[in-house]
Amino acid sequence: MFNKDRWKEILEVLTGNWFRTVLTAFGVFWGIFILIILLSAGKGLENGIMQDFGDIATNTMFMWSRATTKAYKGLPKGRSFLFKTEDVQAIRDKVPNLRFISPRNQLGGFGGANNVVRGLRTGAYNVYGDYPEIIKQDPMSIIDGRFINYSDINEKRKIAIIGEGVKNGLYDKGEDALGTYIKIQGVNFLVVGVYKKKSNDGDGEEGQKQIFVPFTSFSQAFNRGTDVGWMAITANDGTSITSIKNNIMGVVKENHKVHPDDQRAVGHFDLYEQFQRVQSLFGALRFVAYFVGILVLLSGVIGVSNIMLIVVKERTKEIGIRRALGEDPWSIKLQILMESIFLTIISGMAGITLGALFIYGINTLLDMNGPVDMFANPSVGLGVVIGALAILIISGLFAGFIPAQSAIKVRPIDALRTE
Repeated sequence: MFNKDRWKEILEVLTGNWFRTVLTAFGVFWGIFILIILLSAGKGLENGIMQDFGDIATNTMFMWSRATTKAYKGLPKGRSFLFKTEDVQAIRDKVPNLRFISPRNQLGGFGGANNVVRGLRTGAYNVYGDYPEIIKQDPMSIIDGRFINYSDINEKRKIAIIGEGVKNGLYDKGEDALGTYIKIQGVNFLVVGVYKKKSNDGDGEEGQKQIFVPFTSFSQAFNRGTDVGWMAITANDGTSITSIKNNIMGVVKENHKVHPDDQRAVGHFDLYEQFQRVQSLFGALRFVAYFVGILVLLSGVIGVSNIMLIVVKERTKEIGIRRALGEDPWSIKLQILMESIFLTIISGMAGITLGALFIYGINTLLDMNGPVDMFANPSVGLGVVIGALAILIISGLFAGFIPAQSAIKVRPIDALRTE
């Protein structure tokens, strides 16, 4: 393998008819290139879709109440009801494997009334009454100050954590928000923190226009009593929220005398179920990419094998002379195999290199023009490149095996008679 004369001979054979060699190599080059482009495009699409989930805990469901559709225990259908704080404790007691249960209340909204005032400035923002656990279910970075804690909950402190968008709307540039007051529907709240969220739209402008206050002070300030607008519920790792959501809904149905078979009385959104569907979709896309790429690569390898058969046919007399001079059949076989492997590896590496440059160019364009919806950071993992190299080596062996076998089966006397 490290014989200088052998490598010199390989180069002479492959450059003897360079046009044929280039056409042969193109099949392998194109197969690897297509495989890398398909996989990187699939990864870019996957990254873009996954950004819609943000950093939110994916093993989570959101649950809210709706009107009943079935009469039950003397109560008519069409009855409305609200969750209560007692439901939260009942779920904790009766449903195992739950990590977080966050009751939530909300008021305001984008484009609504000017519900938040500071001095002469007003703004319409979503205001949430929350527990401290919500930051683990819907992660955000506290860039100044702190988030809600249980002392705030227990003492019903009127404190607020505002987003960067709220700060930009209500404060002058460079002004410190901590320690100042904002008025939410006529009630003063002390700002103790400023947060920033990641989002698929760059800085996530809309995600920064939210205000979080303690659940208990929200309920007191805005006359909600023990009402709960909706809940964010996260299961323990190793237990999918999908597998236990019916148990959770069963608890609140029992508490509020809702028919067990009423499928519409309790609304819910299962984030884990949606996440699994997306994962399955991209698993199928990866399979298609590998399937198509490998088929194209195999067509190139078959082309290499056919050309190597022609090369062996052209060198029949040469092989006969070498055999007559006593060269070992394995040496001749090794020569053919090395030529085949060298050709496939060189053409494959060219495909990998061009594919990498193409991906780099796409990423550069995305960086220059800003984020694109549902597509971000197309890339191929190192494992794929290593796997592609392994496929090339194995393909080269298979492509050269039949021609090599054909070469050593020729008897020296027959080879020498060949014109």
